[in-house]
Amino acid sequence: MEIIRFAELKPEPWRNGGGVTREIASHPKAASAQDGAWDWRVSIADVGSAGEFSTFPGMERVITVIDGELLLLTVDGEEHPLEKYRPFRFSGEAASGSALPTGDIRDLNVIARAGEFKGYTSIIELSKKRAHPVFEGQLAVLLEGKASVSPGAEPADVSADVSAGSADSAAADAAVAESIELGRYDAVVGSDTRSPEILGRGFLAVISIDRVEHAPS
Repeated sequence: MEIIRFAELKPEPWRNGGGVTREIASHPKAASAQDGAWDWRVSIADVGSAGEFSTFPGMERVITVIDGELLLLTVDGEEHPLEKYRPFRFSGEAASGSALPTGDIRDLNVIARAGEFKGYTSIIELSKKRAHPVFEGQLAVLLEGKASVSPGAEPADVSADVSAGSADSAAADAAVAESIELGRYDAVVGSDTRSPEILGRGFLAVISIDRVEHAPS
């Protein structure tokens, strides 16, 4: 089970000098968050002043305000008011910039190479009673609240001579023992083997990166 701690991420200046980004994950891993050698990237940015955004030719972006009230995003001359927790998709090639009518904001960015990968961001409310699994190809970022993560149960062994009730009880006890507290903006890397499960109260961003399938030529 892999957890990416937000507190350990290195802040890097935007390519245009207008803000600061902390990269959560990218593929393939680049030497710098800003060198553009990746096919997709997930990051969190602090926006403290109005101005232009960096362009990313050949990419598609999904931006979500995760702290603060409102970002006025201008894309190719058209203004889009972005409220907290409302993902917005636009072309990375577009001329874009921001205004901050209610003060500083922090946003979550998913950038993927158009035609090769497709990025998605969903905001969900956590529950203390029903764990949210994080599957292969996903990242889950705790946006606010209090939550913990634990490995999912091992696949059932039908040959094992143990009752279903005993197995469920043992799995639950093991999950509690392995539970790890998450801090704000910590990210959990998904897996299809004992998929991590998140329990708590608050809001979670679930990011999915899907490879675009091409028909045989």
